Amino acid sequence: MSSITAVVLAAFVGYGAAWYFGVVEGNFSALLFLATVVTGIYWLAERFYFLPQRRKAVAALEANAVNRQAELAKMGISQVDDNTAEAKSRLIMQPWWLDWTAGLFPVIIIVFLLRSFLFEPFKIPSGSMIPTLLVNDLILVNKFHYGVRLPVINLKVLDNHSPERGDVMVFRYPPKPSLDYIKRVVGIPGDEVAYLNKKLTINGKPLPKTPLPDFFDADSMRYAKQFEETNAERSYRLLNDDERPSFIAGADNFQFRENCRYSTEGVVCKVPEGHYFMMGDNRDNSLDSRYWGFVPEQNIVGKAFFVWMNFGNLKRIGSFD
Repeated sequence: MSSITAVVLAAFVGYGAAWYFGVVEGNFSALLFLATVVTGIYWLAERFYFLPQRRKAVAALEANAVNRQAELAKMGISQVDDNTAEAKSRLIMQPWWLDWTAGLFPVIIIVFLLRSFLFEPFKIPSGSMIPTLLVNDLILVNKFHYGVRLPVINLKVLDNHSPERGDVMVFRYPPKPSLDYIKRVVGIPGDEVAYLNKKLTINGKPLPKTPLPDFFDADSMRYAKQFEETNAERSYRLLNDDERPSFIAGADNFQFRENCRYSTEGVVCKVPEGHYFMMGDNRDNSLDSRYWGFVPEQNIVGKAFFVWMNFGNLKRIGSFD
């Protein structure tokens, strides 16, 4: 078993290394699920076979020691060296290949359950959600807010809340579902979303947009115009760049593209049933539904709600809208 376990562990390490160096496209959810299954099998084998076998060996050793002492006592020998304690310790000790599999199972399954059904951590890789979320913010995502889903396949098995306008949502990027994206829900099924001349309109009603003091981006060392927008009674901040045109350049040929009308002023889209229209708060620096289309309901991962750490700025810790 030790050689088989060495091969299994080497496979996990090899996959992780290949993922790290970009040789393969990794899937952490699948990897964690597989690790849970493999260590779970070892844990069951340890509990119901290997540990009982070691206990039997210890019991046999103890019985042999008692019999030996009895035989020596018949011969008038009362004092003998007793090394059974050390031998029992060696016999009952878990071998390395069980320590690195069955021994890790309780920790792995707790992480798996927490990450799959309760909260999952994410790191913000880009500035598309500035000023709400900054690059390198470490956030928590509520995995059950929009319903309970099976891990890996992301199949919803229990309903909860539906996404609402203004929610900050993590989802699987439609053109490449292995990637997770984070944007704000702008339009829900049935909405007509218009983003023309950098002004957002939902179902013919322009959203209130109040000017705020300019936002200074420490990474780019630039100021950007900042506004407060209100969508469905939820207010949040956004940025606009006067140097960027309103025209949406390079939109993909996505599913339901016929629901969208592009012009030099921007885009107007009718959100199909079971789909959502997403936009980044950094409006002129966000690759979102204006470019690659609608997010289907089955791609939803969870609702982002809390920054739990930013090592470069501890003041970032806290909830956000």
